[in-house]
Amino acid sequence: MKYISISLYRKMIHYALSEGLDRRHVEQLPVPVDALDAVQAVPADQFFALHEMFDRLLGPGFSIRVGQAMEMDDYGVLGLSWKTCSTAKEIFERSERYFMLLSNTYVFKVEQQGDYSNVLLFRDAHRRGVELSNEATFSATVVVLKAMTESDILPIKIAFKHQPPTDIADYERAFGCPVLFNEKQNAITYRSADLEMRTAKADASINRFLLERVEEETKGIEVSSSRVVADVERLIQDALPSGIPAIAQIGQHMGMSNRTLTRRLADSGLTFRDLIKKAQTDIARDLLRNSNSTMAEIAFRTGFSEQSAFSRAFKRWTGQSPAEYRKQG
Repeated sequence: MKYISISLYRKMIHYALSEGLDRRHVEQLPVPVDALDAVQAVPADQFFALHEMFDRLLGPGFSIRVGQAMEMDDYGVLGLSWKTCSTAKEIFERSERYFMLLSNTYVFKVEQQGDYSNVLLFRDAHRRGVELSNEATFSATVVVLKAMTESDILPIKIAFKHQPPTDIADYERAFGCPVLFNEKQNAITYRSADLEMRTAKADASINRFLLERVEEETKGIEVSSSRVVADVERLIQDALPSGIPAIAQIGQHMGMSNRTLTRRLADSGLTFRDLIKKAQTDIARDLLRNSNSTMAEIAFRTGFSEQSAFSRAFKRWTGQSPAEYRKQG
């Protein structure tokens, strides 16, 4: 059975109540409003049924409006990982890894066609609630990309496979571009250059690292090896939700060639692979001891594509299974 994070279910309920929905409608749900804190996920079909109920009670466009109200924190571990993306496009790469690992309820694919990139959402609708959820996904995408880049980037076209609602005013306001229905694919189209835009966090980090390199060259004062190691560790931790980064990727952020970065790490008696393992171990230990993250979520955060691979690696690093380590906590 497929599941949806309780945080999204909770957000929908609270937003519906803020629009004036009678509370009695949500007190009789399979997971009622008063029980939300006791579960981590709900069956996907219950989530889709909720979409259908709110669409019926609050009118066309509820899915779009709730999508516009979404914040990165509403997506839990996935949203946390978005905050450390280097580019806007990376949100879709991380989302694909997350959903393949945890729920397999979405599949994103970015197809670049010259100046434009189509972000395809492969989730065919077996019921109306899936169509509405797809609408909410694209609506939230627009909000998240704006927040990540701290810019006003907008899509240039939205396409849905399903039929249009009776009123598309909310759609036009949210997307700011043509919204098409009865199309062959669910897709949101951006300018390719906009998806390659650095996120606000990455832009600030890159500028700081580049300024340090300029200072080294102009003043002849080399940043300490311990500072370089700390910077590399932080960049690796930020990159891991996209998979294990290459040294070239980290070096590019820091304005260093592979050879220079390798030499600077060697000054501290370390290799890039040492720091990958340390970052993975530190993150895993912290999440096992100080959070209720699932094993699959921890595997995602530490760069693994399979939960079983994470469990084997953790036991190799520590001599204990993740469950045994958490139990000791």
